[in-house]
Amino acid sequence: MLDASHPRAAAGRRSGGTVGDDMSAPVPSAPDRSAFSYSVVIPVYNSQDVVGSTIDRVVEVFEAAGLRYQVVLVNDGSGDGSWDVIAERARRSPHVVALDLLRNYGQHHANLAGLRESTGDFVITMDDDLQNPPDQVLLLIDKALEGHDVVFGRFERKQARGYRRLGSRMINVVNRRVFEQPPGLAVSNFRILRRDVVERICGSRTAHPYITGQALMFSSSPADVLVRHDPRASGTSNYGLRRIASLVLTILFSYSVFPLRAAAALGFAVAGFSFLLGLFYLVRSFFVDTAVPGWTTIAVLLAVLNGVVIMLLSMLGEYVVRTLNAVSAVTTYHVSERVSQ
Repeated sequence: MLDASHPRAAAGRRSGGTVGDDMSAPVPSAPDRSAFSYSVVIPVYNSQDVVGSTIDRVVEVFEAAGLRYQVVLVNDGSGDGSWDVIAERARRSPHVVALDLLRNYGQHHANLAGLRESTGDFVITMDDDLQNPPDQVLLLIDKALEGHDVVFGRFERKQARGYRRLGSRMINVVNRRVFEQPPGLAVSNFRILRRDVVERICGSRTAHPYITGQALMFSSSPADVLVRHDPRASGTSNYGLRRIASLVLTILFSYSVFPLRAAAALGFAVAGFSFLLGLFYLVRSFFVDTAVPGWTTIAVLLAVLNGVVIMLLSMLGEYVVRTLNAVSAVTTYHVSERVSQ
């Protein structure tokens, strides 16, 4: 049964229609934006020069549209004056909440902290550098009100360096394999999540949150909508090749058994080859006298097999460590200060 606040339920109330209505009945209109409340979650990291403008632009968009809103800013261990900027905004405005994390935990941990602080019927996540233009939030909202529980921004043209675009393609490949991302669906960190999806993500016990993948896992009707992507207003991206590679490995080891199965397959292949090689030498010894003892062959086989065993144990160790972290972790981040009116 749909909750009274669900967009589809709201659409039914406004049209007065039912499933069995005659085809000549008027087409139900989309729910009104103002019927719902919205939270905007923004992870903040070393962006003191631009985060103030980002907050002002978000506030302008929601005030102009006459919507109920909340802005949750999560300082992810910034080394500059970012916390001072967002804390000052939170003290001045009843719509702004600022969280200061104990240290730098990463973008997805910061997003999770913001999701748990959020109160809106819908939650929007966006970057702090104005590359996600705040006015494009309304496009996400309108698409979500068509009945989708998750909507991602599909960028017309992504303003990023070549290695960032390559990294995005790699992550998309992993998303499709691990999270069954539907063909043709574009995903990004600029997205809107319905409250029920947010609750599922917040209730998930994992030491390695990955909001995009979890949004795909916990949604039934994902969609995307074309949005603008602007050049970075100042500074450079904090997502380098090392972080992209780390994210790919985190996804693979935390949400997939693919590395374990790939290593096991390689181990079986090498073991099979070693068995055939041993069988060959055994048969050969019946027909050909060998003057040289087979110490070299034995040494090579032992080296190969021991290498495979070590590789498999390393893989298993990685999974064991991550499993222990997930079981023992009550929270994956710590908030040192919260500022609001």
